[in-house]
Amino acid sequence: MPPAGKPRKAALAAWIGSALEYYDFFIYGTAAALVFNKIFFPSSDPAVGTLLSLATFGVGYVARPIGAIVLGHIGDRFGRKRVLVLTILLMGAATFLVGCLPDYEQIGTLAPVLLVVLRLLQGLSAGGEQAGANSMSIEHAPDHRRAFFTSFTLSGTQAGSILATAVFLPVAAMPEETLLSWGWRVPFWLSAIVVVVAFVIRRTLDETPVFTEEVERGKRPELPLAVLFRDHWADVLRVVLAATVASVSTIFGVFALAFAVEPGGLDRSVMLWVAILANVVALGAIPLLAALADRVGRKPVFIAGTLGSAVLVGAYLWSITTGSYVLIFVIGVLLSGVVYSAPNGVWPAFYAEMFPTKVRLSGMALGTQIGFAIGGFAPTIAASLAGGELSGWLPVAIFTAGLCVVSALAAASARETYRTPMAELGAKRPASADEGVRAA
Repeated sequence: MPPAGKPRKAALAAWIGSALEYYDFFIYGTAAALVFNKIFFPSSDPAVGTLLSLATFGVGYVARPIGAIVLGHIGDRFGRKRVLVLTILLMGAATFLVGCLPDYEQIGTLAPVLLVVLRLLQGLSAGGEQAGANSMSIEHAPDHRRAFFTSFTLSGTQAGSILATAVFLPVAAMPEETLLSWGWRVPFWLSAIVVVVAFVIRRTLDETPVFTEEVERGKRPELPLAVLFRDHWADVLRVVLAATVASVSTIFGVFALAFAVEPGGLDRSVMLWVAILANVVALGAIPLLAALADRVGRKPVFIAGTLGSAVLVGAYLWSITTGSYVLIFVIGVLLSGVVYSAPNGVWPAFYAEMFPTKVRLSGMALGTQIGFAIGGFAPTIAASLAGGELSGWLPVAIFTAGLCVVSALAAASARETYRTPMAELGAKRPASADEGVRAA
């Protein structure tokens, strides 16, 4: 038997590290929605500039599967801790350098090219971040509370989003000239503090008991990806499809923000407060819904939240067209703070439990990052569907709801694992007694 884990310490370290890492990631999305169209694409008309700006946000998701392959291999071969230290250093450096970039007027087309390069580095880092933190948390957690402890990784990302949005509140309130000259850079420069704090925290982590046991028993595969695709390809595909529910987050946090503050639209500071309040509510909702999944199962909570999000995302976009801040706040908080928190709080355990220890980080990283890549480009696709008009919200709502239905169907096809012991997670279902012996 492996030694007892340290679930509270692992969950706290994952929460803090994810909050700091995703502060970096979310400030880019906020800047892409509010200012990058004017700084890096000023020669385009406003609608095209916004579309190009949102496309640079999506580019980070292209690099995520590559990061998942590289960092997944490192994590399954050499340990979870190494991945968590590496990701925070890479993300922090790339984010700080975004704040140092010259704009289009200074160096022309090289400015957006450099922006895309740094966004790709952010994506590489994010490709292994959540899978590494989730693997660390679940492998330290007791069997009956795995969803609860792994959910702190996701509530950490919510905290990072709150911090990123809060930092942008005074920045967004600056005069236009100040905002576009140097104000937008401040949140990116603050990532230097993020890197130092997160690095110190993650250096103190202990490696997980089950991974340490596999090292001692010589069970680490030389090529985790080869084992993953040979024995667990169906679960990788299942995670890819289930992870498309992440489109709800990017439509809410990036597209809807840009959609609402188009020239002549709603006040950008008020819309930022919608995101902050929703994320504050999610901080409490995520662990509560994860605890519920420890009692009733992963699938009921995940599927209910996914289908509920399919309905509410359309209601939220419609509320923006009414111009009623009361409606926007109520529906926005219900969508992102409560209903979407169900799949968001459950997936860290749900996806991780589909794989055995030897390929857990690779399987979860690759599956989620391909699915998240679809979500990452959802704002760009949505902007194209909407055509820069408030009346274009319905095609966007249908598109996002369709992705939610795909996610729910994928989750429904998975095995329920909330009562499965850690040692049996990811075991292949034997077709005969002999196969059962080999699988054990």
